[in-house]
Amino acid sequence: MEGKIIFLDVDGTLVNYEGQIPESAVKAVRLAREKGNRIYICTGRSRAEVYPEIWEIGLDGMIGGNGSYIEDNGEVIMHRHLSKEQCRRIVDWLYERKLEFYLECNAGLFGSEKFEEAGEPVIRLYSRRKGRDNTDGMTVRDAFPDMIFGADIYRDDVNKISFILGSYEDHLASAEAFPELKAGTWGGVGELALFGDLALGEIDKAYAMDVLLEHLHVPLEDTISFGDAKVDIPMLEHSGISVAMGNGGPEIRAVADHVTDDVDRDGLWKAFEHLKLI
Repeated sequence: MEGKIIFLDVDGTLVNYEGQIPESAVKAVRLAREKGNRIYICTGRSRAEVYPEIWEIGLDGMIGGNGSYIEDNGEVIMHRHLSKEQCRRIVDWLYERKLEFYLECNAGLFGSEKFEEAGEPVIRLYSRRKGRDNTDGMTVRDAFPDMIFGADIYRDDVNKISFILGSYEDHLASAEAFPELKAGTWGGVGELALFGDLALGEIDKAYAMDVLLEHLHVPLEDTISFGDAKVDIPMLEHSGISVAMGNGGPEIRAVADHVTDDVDRDGLWKAFEHLKLI
């Protein structure tokens, strides 16, 4: 085939930590596609969180929910999600521990009754850690403008459930309570984590890459992956060529074949140039 299959993480890679897409990244994606490369975002976001401005860049499709959902040119290739019973068990467990949460579905993000209030200081701290200025007035609706409240939260289409950690013990307890699922954290490392999450145990970005590549009839060696976070490591380790953003943590920079500049310093454009994709 002509060109490469390029997998782009979204937050911290294609989009900066203030939710903005650098113009150089837009140009890089469009020019690379003109030259015969195919580009898919590979993200923890669910379909509902991929807003029009991201699609308008020009993409061939997406892997979402950290590997639970695959779309190629509008065709759904795979969608694996929690069952309604699994969702019910998790929601009831979170309520018992008085932990506020939101459900990540392709149909939207569904917040628990008190998530908007409880999430405000956590979202502000998360944004400050990512280098965002002027976070004092930031609200949950700023971070998640389309989040839905007051809906039925026992659902059968949930990709992942994220919840505010009262302490790191809540994450450890979730892993013990749901051993068949994958328990993760985000918003910080170890005891500094702000959120826990629960998703299907056998799914990750690398697994979804294989499913998509089989559908496309493309070998793994024709892939290039870009990421900035620990959750992106399976994707980078599974690619023909791997690139870490300069704003990424030490763990992902250590496994990458190439480390580019920060997302806000034309990192994507510089890497595309380095790899002769544009």
